[in-house]
Amino acid sequence: MKRFYREVTVAHVEGGWRALLNGRGIKTAGGRAQVVPTSALAEALAAEWTAQGETIDAALFRYRDLVDFAIDAVAPTPEQAIADLLPYAETDTLCYRADPEEALYKRQLAVWEPLLAGAEARLGVTFARVSGVVHRPQPERTLATVRRELETQDPFTLAALRMLASLAASLVIALEAIRPDAEADALWCAANLEEDWQVELWGEDAEAADRRARRFEAFRLAMSMARLARG
Repeated sequence: MKRFYREVTVAHVEGGWRALLNGRGIKTAGGRAQVVPTSALAEALAAEWTAQGETIDAALFRYRDLVDFAIDAVAPTPEQAIADLLPYAETDTLCYRADPEEALYKRQLAVWEPLLAGAEARLGVTFARVSGVVHRPQPERTLATVRRELETQDPFTLAALRMLASLAASLVIALEAIRPDAEADALWCAANLEEDWQVELWGEDAEAADRRARRFEAFRLAMSMARLARG
């Protein structure tokens, strides 16, 4: 598609902020008004349109795709988004450890335990730790509390959490990632601790490294959108 606009602006509209092309509001892929809660997020969307050349490159619309998902898929049925997120708490990676006598366990304890204990303290819950891969249900009270926490989030944050949790295989890491002082590098290393352990033992595969880099880019994007949407 050829570039069809000259001017990209941002305006305050009913319900929030909106990027405009030649003065006309942008719509989502689903045909809804692409209205976002903060000027900062609208500016990020506008920047993607400004950066386009003579031919539109859809791959450059990174914020747009996640924003559209929040508006088109999450906002109409947030309860479904929450239902999709809860399994990541039920089988959270941070809860599944190696056997205590293994060297990997010590690293998991050093890296994962502070994150898990911090989430427990903030939420007032207890997560079950498991040695091995056999599933152990999390306490019902813990899952109920996590659900209530998710119910307080806006659609844009829920959309970000969905991406973060799927990339990290951990809702605990996802919730940590939307905190104002969260560090993307540290959280991504925690999410990939076992993969890094295998790399240390057997070496790194180039394709796997490239795939990981692309996934980390998506992880940082989701963190950024959550921050921009929450102001």
